[in-house]
Amino acid sequence: MVFSPGSIENLVANYYGMEVKASPLNGYDELNFLLTDNAGKKNVLKLSNSQHDFYFLDAQIKILQHLSKSDLALQLQQYTLNKKGQPLTELSIEDKTYYIRILSYLEGTFWVDTPNKTDELHLNLGKFLGKMDKNLSNFKHAGMHRHYTWDISTARDASYRLNCIKDHEKRRMVDYFILQFETEILPTLSSFRHSYTHNDANDYNVLVKENDIAGLIDFGDMVYTALINNVAVACTYAMLNNQQPLEAAAEVVKGYHQIYPLTEKELNILYYLIAARLCISVTQSAYNSSLDSNNEHHFITEKPAWNLLYYLIELNPIKAENAFLIACNYVSIIHEKEDYKNIELDRHAHVGRNLSISYEQHLKIDKSALQYLYDDKGNTYLDCVNNVSHVGHCHPTVVRSAQKQIATLNTNTRYLNLQLNNYAAALTAKLPKHLKVCYFTNSGSEANDLAIRISRHCTKQKEVIVLDHAYHGTSTATIEMSPYKFDRKGGVGQMPWIHKAMNPDVYRGLYQYGDATAGEKYAADVSRIITELKNNGKAPAAFICETLLGVGGQMPLPPNYLKEVYAFVKEAGGLCIADEVQVGFGRVGLHFWGFELQEVMPDIVVMGKPMGNGHPLAAVIVTEEIANSFNNGIEYFNTYGGNPVSMATGLAVLEVIEKEELQANALAVGDDLINGFKELMNRHKLIGDVRGAGLFIGVELVKDRITKEPAAQEIKLIVELMKDRGFLIGTDGPYNNVLKIKPPIIFSKYNAKEFIRNLDEVLSTL
Repeated sequence: MVFSPGSIENLVANYYGMEVKASPLNGYDELNFLLTDNAGKKNVLKLSNSQHDFYFLDAQIKILQHLSKSDLALQLQQYTLNKKGQPLTELSIEDKTYYIRILSYLEGTFWVDTPNKTDELHLNLGKFLGKMDKNLSNFKHAGMHRHYTWDISTARDASYRLNCIKDHEKRRMVDYFILQFETEILPTLSSFRHSYTHNDANDYNVLVKENDIAGLIDFGDMVYTALINNVAVACTYAMLNNQQPLEAAAEVVKGYHQIYPLTEKELNILYYLIAARLCISVTQSAYNSSLDSNNEHHFITEKPAWNLLYYLIELNPIKAENAFLIACNYVSIIHEKEDYKNIELDRHAHVGRNLSISYEQHLKIDKSALQYLYDDKGNTYLDCVNNVSHVGHCHPTVVRSAQKQIATLNTNTRYLNLQLNNYAAALTAKLPKHLKVCYFTNSGSEANDLAIRISRHCTKQKEVIVLDHAYHGTSTATIEMSPYKFDRKGGVGQMPWIHKAMNPDVYRGLYQYGDATAGEKYAADVSRIITELKNNGKAPAAFICETLLGVGGQMPLPPNYLKEVYAFVKEAGGLCIADEVQVGFGRVGLHFWGFELQEVMPDIVVMGKPMGNGHPLAAVIVTEEIANSFNNGIEYFNTYGGNPVSMATGLAVLEVIEKEELQANALAVGDDLINGFKELMNRHKLIGDVRGAGLFIGVELVKDRITKEPAAQEIKLIVELMKDRGFLIGTDGPYNNVLKIKPPIIFSKYNAKEFIRNLDEVLSTL
């Protein structure tokens, strides 16, 4: 039935004996009308249908009656009784049941319309809620014990509506916070103080007069829940559209604590509860949008809620927790002057001393979130270099997949298990059809080692051709074929069966930019090595090359280089190994694999790092012919390689790359970065070259663009200054003068813009 203002006026006259004018008000799931009598007195009528539980409506009445006996009575609505002396009027219209309640009208400005929200106002909001919750500590009503969408304790249910969020970045962020709620909050939430709470001190329910709280309306969201949830709701709405969100929330907490003390345990989880409330809000908005809802109240906080979620993902949870603790006069958990000497001494005592630590002032990283890292001092860092966490740190899809599988089964490959079959099929589906047989390992080093072993077995040769400055791993065999290691201080030198080809560096090498045949000319050096081997009665077992050079200088290969090299090697009976450990899985943007940029067909592909998003997982993929040859009676068995947890994790990574369209993201954001660096190059002479593909980028710094003298000292300073601004980058290249940018491929356009802006400012100071 449609209730018009006229029909409402008649109902009020018939059941309450009041002559009023009715006008509709906004509401979430009830009909609301403003009633004005002849003397100008105002009341609010709330009309509910049979879908609203009678006992819950009774609870709303009882809770206000309970609070009417407190010093908050004037700040809360009171009920008008009907002709029978009852606060709730039950109607039967056209065989349907409806309920009417009439409440007093509170004067004041809605929080959302208050232009200047001072610290005092936030403090007073906290005090008001503290008084209310303290008064409700002895209130009970069975009608408030319900499973309710807007109860933060049920925030995990928001995951059921994640699919309604179409934007990949937003959906991923919400899912991350839901994952944190599952792991940080749910296991212990039942042990927290519980109470009967209003649960909705939002910016349309709180009324303000000057710097104080004039009233609180609408108890329709009240629920029996963890007490701290009520504080979290208030903090959430205090933070919305606020230029200093954390400071505002801290004032609310401070005011609440002064009246009704909060425990340290409750404050420890408040950050995640605020995020959880926002997750409920945005998933509900997305769900309502999917239903084509035209109720503007369903979307009223959607935009500011998203803005606040983006703020929270960049806010170190330790910084937030510390702010809340300090607001309540608890001891700070952040010790700015701590220098980690004891941690470092312990590390040096028990861990190999040639394991380096980044940056002059070392970082202690305690948590991570997608493309962000959080240290123990409250700082947030944008990870611009960690290509291992390919789809983001703690990506919820990957984490849950690994969690589920490790709780189900983890064993070796001597038993049949579909995870192995499924992942091998999914992985080879991403490769050219001739590459169809998988060998799983735990690291890129192990995979490269195996690839060389396979090539030597199949060709009956030992010689391996590598590129100068190349790096392929940390095992004995891979160190031997890594000039980056064996040519350096402490290295063992070049073994006679290892042959270095020229690094095809088109910036400072023998053949440079502008030479259209540079690729062919560099490839000729491989032909030279093969000829020398032939003259000595030898032939190559393999040519191995990263498909974009990493420590060789973050360098894309010149056009036609691998085409020429592969032809020479195959003609000589050798195998061509594409090392995709750093660049595979969509990072280069245009293609899924780096070798596709060169339009070649390798015999063996080696992959690692990004496969498991930080989980130890790597692989060697070969042709069926090579696999048959390698199957010579000596079993290949790897205790952990191919285990169900690794396979489930790998499948999840592939799923994320596909569903979140991350290859396209790598291309678009990578282009923004490369274009941005090239613009910086026009303003800063220190930048000698910008190169890369997708989110595999190198920026080479030189003191002089003519002589190309490496700016080795300057780059060290830049890395430190960028770290101080919250951007983690590294250096690479033969002269250690190349900024390497290889972030998780969820890196956003906003991240790219901020990175470029800050680098510009840092370069301007040099």
